[in-house]
Amino acid sequence: MASLVSFLAFHFLFTFFHYSSLAANVNYNIQNLGAKPDGKTDSTEAFLRAWTSACASKHPATIYVPPGRYLIGAATFAGESCNNPAITIRIDGTLVAPSNYNVIGNSGNWVKFERVTGVSVIGGTLDGRGTKLWACKNSGKNCPKGATTLAFYNSNNIMINGLSSINSQKFHILIDGCSNAKLVGMKVFAPGNSPNTDGIHVEKSTGVTILNSKIGTGDDCVSIGPGTSNLWIENIACGPGHGISIGSLGWELQEPGVQYVTVKSATFTGTQNGVRVKTWARPSNGFVKSILFQHLVMVNVENPIIIDQNYCPDDHNCPNQVSGVKISDITYQDIHGSSATEIALKFDCSKKYPCNGITLEDVNLTYKNEPAQSSCINVDGKSSGLVRPNGCLYN
Repeated sequence: MASLVSFLAFHFLFTFFHYSSLAANVNYNIQNLGAKPDGKTDSTEAFLRAWTSACASKHPATIYVPPGRYLIGAATFAGESCNNPAITIRIDGTLVAPSNYNVIGNSGNWVKFERVTGVSVIGGTLDGRGTKLWACKNSGKNCPKGATTLAFYNSNNIMINGLSSINSQKFHILIDGCSNAKLVGMKVFAPGNSPNTDGIHVEKSTGVTILNSKIGTGDDCVSIGPGTSNLWIENIACGPGHGISIGSLGWELQEPGVQYVTVKSATFTGTQNGVRVKTWARPSNGFVKSILFQHLVMVNVENPIIIDQNYCPDDHNCPNQVSGVKISDITYQDIHGSSATEIALKFDCSKKYPCNGITLEDVNLTYKNEPAQSSCINVDGKSSGLVRPNGCLYN
């Protein structure tokens, strides 16, 4: 009798917790809300309905995008009235932008999350269909600026895992004003001649991690803007593109600095730059400090290591001025490979505020299988281990 009671009790508890767990994880299939997987029918409203329902749920919710192509226009997923801190968007299909770039080209963003907490985007592909807009821009015509494919503003505890972004009109991924965001297993691609298609741009954010990703674009693979701190970038394959860049910084007179950034275990292939710090030649109270570039491989990179504090395209808005951005405590450690130009290491620092605390450790860069050259202006620091080229910092 006791064993029967125990069995019934166990069966009751198992059934109770099983169905409780199902009830505690609500699923919203966008096809059930009107989305069509044909790539032609506008499914924007179905996505917004799913978001509204997930936000109203008292339990963790999943918005599910089945296989297929789903056309959506500019969409904002707002968090002000969202009461759910655990929403997962699981994508097994592809979201496609309108074929006419004018539809979203002046909207700023295509898919935007604002003031959200605890949102995860898992899998799938975002196709920005930017080809015709790039052609317009490259022809010199008057064109829309283009939309960033996926943007998170002023958000917390964000996860993006296994997402692919292709052919963005402008930036692919934007993290702006966020805290604790993790981007893992990203695949980002646009051709090398696609203008302003930065892979991942981070600014005014803290606690951002970017891991195990492949990025090829017509601009920076990763760009780091003002107000970024505690940024960790690891195991990145970059190319084509302009490398991983801190900047441009110093456009504004009053500007927050960039600090505590680590870039490690990255490979740059055929890129314009490897690791770059770039500031406008204008007055500014900005700064860059406590940066580590470590375990990097350069393969035929035009500027493997570069600090450029005299950035002033076409001598417009900054002629005959100097950068006010203070650069200090940057370490380049275990960086090797090949340069596509004779000068593989270039420090062109501010005449008013020279770079200081620059450390080179175990750096070996070649040009056509011969030692490369360096160019160093207004920089102070030290080197250790084998450092080639080295024309400015000594043991």
